[in-house]
Amino acid sequence: MGLYTRFCSSVIFPFHEKLKAHDSVARLRKLEQSQYLPPLQIEALQAKRLKAFLVDIGSHVPYYRALFQSAGFDPASCDGAQDLVRLPFMTKAVIRDNLEALKAEDAGPLTRYNTGGSSGEPLIFYIGKARKSHDVAAKWRATRWWGVDIGDPEIVLWGSPIELGAQDRVKALRDRLLRSCLLPAFEMSDDKVRDMLADIRSMRPKMLFGYPSALAHIAEKARLWNISMNDLGIKVAFVTSEMLYEHQRKSISEIFACPVANGYGARDAGFIAHECPHGRLHLSAEDIVIEIIGPDGKPVAAGLPGEIVVTHTATRDFPFVRYRTGDVGVLSAETCTCGIKLPILAEVQGRTTDFVVAADGTVIHALALIYTVRDLPGVQRFKIVQHSLAHTEVLIVADQRFGESERSRIRREFSARLGADVQVEINETLEIPREKSGKNRYVVSHVKR
Repeated sequence: MGLYTRFCSSVIFPFHEKLKAHDSVARLRKLEQSQYLPPLQIEALQAKRLKAFLVDIGSHVPYYRALFQSAGFDPASCDGAQDLVRLPFMTKAVIRDNLEALKAEDAGPLTRYNTGGSSGEPLIFYIGKARKSHDVAAKWRATRWWGVDIGDPEIVLWGSPIELGAQDRVKALRDRLLRSCLLPAFEMSDDKVRDMLADIRSMRPKMLFGYPSALAHIAEKARLWNISMNDLGIKVAFVTSEMLYEHQRKSISEIFACPVANGYGARDAGFIAHECPHGRLHLSAEDIVIEIIGPDGKPVAAGLPGEIVVTHTATRDFPFVRYRTGDVGVLSAETCTCGIKLPILAEVQGRTTDFVVAADGTVIHALALIYTVRDLPGVQRFKIVQHSLAHTEVLIVADQRFGESERSRIRREFSARLGADVQVEINETLEIPREKSGKNRYVVSHVKR
């Protein structure tokens, strides 16, 4: 580790977190100790934190106080994850219907968030400082597994308006000090990709971070244009927010001459699992309880697929208890040879983010369209289908709040991104049809790139 990186990770970033009243540094120290505990001790630690969390929200969160009473559930009797089956699942509909009642009565400052719409079912929710601190610490721990740290030069290829809309002077100064460069991942025209590749070559980062589809796209463009990217000394490419396919891993790894570290999580559910250098996705099990649920609503054994259901014990200000992610996964009963004793998520299924193509041939990350639809009043679920360069359809399940002004906004913003002459067809429906595979996809593009 270089001297400047050491200074950033031990002085600048901890000071930054202290100013924000985050305890991420203390959490990191604890996480880096607990990850090597024997599995039974990690399980006991999880059970202890789960009980304290349930007792806490049963006292301070109106929704759970009423739920526990009506269900006859005594949180003090919870001895571990197996007792969660006594509680109902939390869904996006439950959150939408109980938004205020889910806030702790003694909650500190809360930040309003929206999901990225990857399930086609947008969601508004809140996050407190404890959850933010946990997520920072969990990501920080996983970063250090790969021999890099905060302060090492980093290129972030991202597209969330939360990040891209916060480029004020303070954040810009922080990023410069921490040597982190944010590149927008929405627009993928050839000119933009050439600029991105030039920025990466100029900065010579130690790590990349971004959507797997976006990193794979620019990697393949570098291959096509014979732009060498394998001599930069990049140590790892972190990918998250989408399904990582093997052809994407291969492209990123070959072109940038570095391993790819996958991560599984979501803005609502939290940073759930991170890949170690031995290729295993380790769960952040100290604070996150994962259940794999079968079609009958009951937990399935390790090795069998089911829906990933999350209980996050660092969310007491706005709790997530038995939250249905809509993703399908498989737990492993094996341990990893890397020395980390955290349990393993063997497989994640059911997430994908496509690109769409504008009428002029510009390749655009599909999230640029998703962010338009997901925030509109009344939208419950949606699906975007690009039938051709000239025709894009939006299927929407909505309530009475969705009207002509919302339709106009979709047409206006889609036309601005796809082209003024593109037909934007909006159809309200009672149900979003599934793919032939049985999966739900929120964006489908039939345009070849």
